[in-house]
This record gives sequence, structure tokens and C-alpha cells, in this order.
Amino acid sequence: MNKKLKRHLQQNTGYFYIILLVFVIAAAVMGNYILALAEGVVTLVLLIAFLVSRSKRRKDMQLYLQTVTDSMNTIEGATSPLPVVVVRLEDSGIVFANELFTEISGYKEGFRQHLLQELLPDFPTDWLSAGKSEYPYDVTLDKRRYRVYGTAIIADDSRNTRLGFLYFVDLNELYQVRDEYIRTRPVVSIILVDNYEELTKNLTESAISLLNADIHNAITKWTDKFHGLLRRLEKNRYMLIFEKRYLQTAIDGKFSILEDIHEITSPSGLPASISFGLGVDGANFSECYEFASLAIEMALGRGGDQAVIKNRLNFDFYGGRSKENEAHSRVRSRINANSLMELIGQSNRVFVMGHKIADLDAIGAALGVCCMCRKKGKPAHIVMDTENNVVGKLLDEIRAVPEYESAFISGEEALLHCDNRSLLVVVDTNRPDQVEFMPLLDAATKICLIDHHRRAADYIKEVVVTCHEVGASSACELTTELMEYVLEKKDILPIEAKALMAGIFLDTKSFNVRTGERTFEAAAYLKQIGADTTEVKQLLQTNFQDTIAKYQIIKTAKLYRQEIAIAALNGTTTRALAAQAADELLNISGITASFVLYQAEDRVYMSARSMGNVNVQMILEPLGGGGNGATAGAQIKDSTVERVLEDLVASIDKYYEE
Repeated sequence: MNKKLKRHLQQNTGYFYIILLVFVIAAAVMGNYILALAEGVVTLVLLIAFLVSRSKRRKDMQLYLQTVTDSMNTIEGATSPLPVVVVRLEDSGIVFANELFTEISGYKEGFRQHLLQELLPDFPTDWLSAGKSEYPYDVTLDKRRYRVYGTAIIADDSRNTRLGFLYFVDLNELYQVRDEYIRTRPVVSIILVDNYEELTKNLTESAISLLNADIHNAITKWTDKFHGLLRRLEKNRYMLIFEKRYLQTAIDGKFSILEDIHEITSPSGLPASISFGLGVDGANFSECYEFASLAIEMALGRGGDQAVIKNRLNFDFYGGRSKENEAHSRVRSRINANSLMELIGQSNRVFVMGHKIADLDAIGAALGVCCMCRKKGKPAHIVMDTENNVVGKLLDEIRAVPEYESAFISGEEALLHCDNRSLLVVVDTNRPDQVEFMPLLDAATKICLIDHHRRAADYIKEVVVTCHEVGASSACELTTELMEYVLEKKDILPIEAKALMAGIFLDTKSFNVRTGERTFEAAAYLKQIGADTTEVKQLLQTNFQDTIAKYQIIKTAKLYRQEIAIAALNGTTTRALAAQAADELLNISGITASFVLYQAEDRVYMSARSMGNVNVQMILEPLGGGGNGATAGAQIKDSTVERVLEDLVASIDKYYEE
């Protein structure tokens, strides 16, 4: 048996028998031969009994080692096809190691006993004590990877030593094959020129050909490094298939083509913009393409000019720092309007629901949908918390109108009347967790969406009709466009026109931010049918006490990076005041973005505003927030203002570093 194994598993009785022999000799020297004979007989009997017992233990240990290693004929001098080591579980001291383990680990038996941690740092043995037979992680020895199996026993010695038998299976070649398989998995990409129609508008055929060539050359030059297959599917759509080994290269380069493509401009000076949708980790090419389609849809729903990677679990976003383009078309609006009216006609009742703590944009869009339902003769109900909102003034005026006397209901009431013929229209949000009453969203079988915020990763799915344009100023602007195609001016009540105009006023900060050609067209249309801008302005006014409170919030603000104002409140406030304070901070010279944080019950609320240079939606998205580039917000549960402030600063730093 191996000497070290013998030393640790057998009792050290040699000195005991030497002492007994000394007593026998001493008795004989003293002439007490009877005593010497008796002692000699006892010593001999004990020695024979010990040798028999030791022989039995040795045979039992050898038999066990043969079973564990499945290849050892004996422990002494035997060889195994696997590296094997035996350790004491109490202190991980090495008791035995075969030659193969010595070769891969550099272990050398010497006078000092070695510990397993000296050869394998951070390698625990508690999994053996827990009854497991396999270590859950790989182990690297001599630049090769091994899977470790083992078992634990109690040695048949006086101390009942607990031993762990470990044997190492070399899986290096298997892992190389596995890694190569992973590296060669397909990545299917859809590349879309976001603003192709705007780039080629009013251009001659020759100018369009030159522009197409420039875009194609730029995309080809960037994709050549991936050694993939690039094909142009349509005039503004490409498909790229490459191996996953090159995906990290694109990520590390932050999809530089997104910026490079901006150097290509139309004769009018409009820069080109592209979006990527990448599908990875699909079971086959078909599933990867499905992922890529979802990814490109997500990219467009977030304003384009970005790359979105979709795997089996979630979305990853890259780019998207530029302002959203006003890319929605009248053709699409007309199609959506007709589809929505058709769905309303097929439904027995319609529920309209916005986000929690409804604002002017949400209620204005809801009234626009109710107007379309009235045209179709279908009952419509607005699902809203009439106590917890920021539209108190307008709500009183709406309830005074006979058509809306009983229009507002709670989520519970709506859920009782919702059936498979009901239609739910969600306005001013695309996130399930932000709607007024989520059980109603889960119960509805037909859902329509009208929203202008950037699409979140957890957006509302299974939507029948989607009117989602991040380039629009507000949900009221989108709703007004729909109404233009399916209603006559006489069908719209003055209170509805006023509410829609108020929503546009709110989200554009009285036409100061996020305005486009379509915004003013919608406002002009509402003006023609009776919307009074003076009355709308009065809706946005605050009383004297709220004005003082707003400026108290502003006084607490501090500058960060010389252009960002952050007000972290020790006390609480209202959502309306926080939003107004964030807006007011942008009136200070040099401020490009503002954030207001406050605690309310078990949540920390944030309101964020931007002049457009800083994308506040991208800053708040890692914190669970959403919105668009100029206006965003977030709610963080079970946290404090101090902790959220630290996370916010870290997110701002990351945004600037990228």
C-alpha cells in the first residue's frame, strides 16, 4: 500500500509493541521469567491480532478503491486511465494521488503534507459531504479542462477519517467541439434603411441609384469583416447571416455603421439612418429569422437608428441616442384609422385605458377614441382612477357633458363586463406594468394600441391594430390624425377637441419641444373644430401654493457634469409638481437635462426632461423607466432616494462613456 495512505489510514502501533518488548526484556533481566513469559505471550497474541485486523482493513480498502476508480487492480503500484486523488475532507489534505494526477497537477509527495487547495485554489470539497457525486463547475489543470467526479467514505481506522475520492475526466476535446459549435451558430440580421422614403423623395432615378450605391457600399464595407452572407431583399432592406463568433466584434465596435451611415446624405442634406435587428440562439435558421424580425420591429418602435439583439430571453439595445425621426406617414394613419373603426364596429363595447395616474395626453387620446366609438354607435368606457390622476380640472368639465356623464368606470367594473366581443384600446403607454388596470389587459382578447413612447422590452404583445409612432409628439397627435380620416368635424365635441389640444400642449411643452410638421397640422385641425388655446393654457396653470412648492423643488437641484440638473427630495411631492419642476429646470441657461426624484410610500418616482441633446429615456431604461428622448419617468419599488440617486448617476456616467 502507498506509504502515505498507510500512514493516514492505519493506527501507528509500532511504538506500542516496542514498549511491550522492552517490558518483556526488563522482566527477564530482573530474573522474573514467569512474568517475562506471560508478557511475551500477551505481546505475541496482540501482535497477531493486529496483523490479522490490519490485513483485513487493507483488503477492504483495496477492494473499495478498485470499485471507485473502476480500473485499479490494487492501490500500490496500480495505474488508472483517470487522474485520481484521495483527500481528507476535514482539512483537504492529500492522502493519495496516482501518477496521472501528479502529471497534470505538478503534485509531488514529500515530507510536508500538501493540501488540495495548493493545487486547485478555491476548489471546495463540501459537495462531497453533501452527498453529490459531481462537481458543478469545470476545473482547469495544465491548461486543460476537467469534469470532477467523486464520492465520500469513512475510513476504517480509529479516527473514522472521512475521505474524499476524486477522479478527473478530461473533457478538453469535447469542450473545444462544443465551443466551436457555439461560435459557429448562425446570427440572422435584418438591416433596414429607416428613412429611405425621405431620402429618395423628389429625386431622379439616377440620383436614387447613386444614393443606393453609397448606402450599399457602406453596409458591404462594414459587413465584410464578418465573412457572412449579405443579400439585398428590397430597396431599403438587407439580410445578413454570419457566425456568432463575429457578434462580439460588432458589439465591441458599438455597431459603428450606425454612425458611419450618417455621412451619406440626400441632396437636401438629410442623413441616412439604418437599424439592425439580430436574432441569435435560435434552434434553427427559421427561429433566428423570427427573432431578427422581432428585433427590427423593436428597433423601429424605439425610433430607429439603433441595433437590437433578440435571444431566447430578452432584448439588448445598442445605439438609439439620436432624436426620433418624424417618419409616420398619412397612408399608414389612414389604414390604422379604417382598421380601428372596423374593429369598433365588430365589438359590442369598447374600453379605453391609459397609464396609471392619467395625464392630459392619456385622457385626451381616450376622448378621441370615445368620439370614434360614438360615430359607430358603440358604447365606450374610459378605465381610469378618478381620484388618483393629474387632470382634475379637465375631468370636471368632461363629466359635465351629457355624453360622458357615465363614461368613467373603474378597472374592476370593466373586468366584470369584458368578454370575447369587447375591444380594449390602450393609449399613451406600451408597457403592461404601466396600464391603469393590468387584469383587464390580461382578460381582453382584442387589443389596439395608440402610443408615442419608445417601445420597452416588456411591451404589450398580441395587439390587433398598432398605431405606435415614436416620432409623434403625443398620443393625442396620433389620435387626432386617426380622427381626421374617419370623422367629420361636426362629429367631434368641443370638449374632445380641447382635451386633445391639451394633450399636445402638455407633451410639447406648449409647442417648444418634440414638434414636427404633423404636430402643427393636428393642432390646426383641432383649432378649426373649436379648441381654444387660451382655455387649454388655463388647464396647465398651477395655483399659488403649487407654484411655491415647484420652486422649492428647483432650489434643491444640483448640477452634474455642468449641464444636468438633479433634484433629489428628502420629502414627498406630487407627480405633477415633479414634472413641472423638471420642465422649469430646462429654462435655466446651460441645462440640457433635468431629473427630479422623490419618495412616495414604498416607491421612488423620477421625472426626467431633456432639451433633446441628452436621451433621458436611455438613461432611465436601465433603472426600469421609459418614455422618449425628451420626456421619461421611472418608478422604483422598495428603494430609497439616496440609493436611486446613486444608480441614476451611474447610469448617466455610462451614457456619457458610450
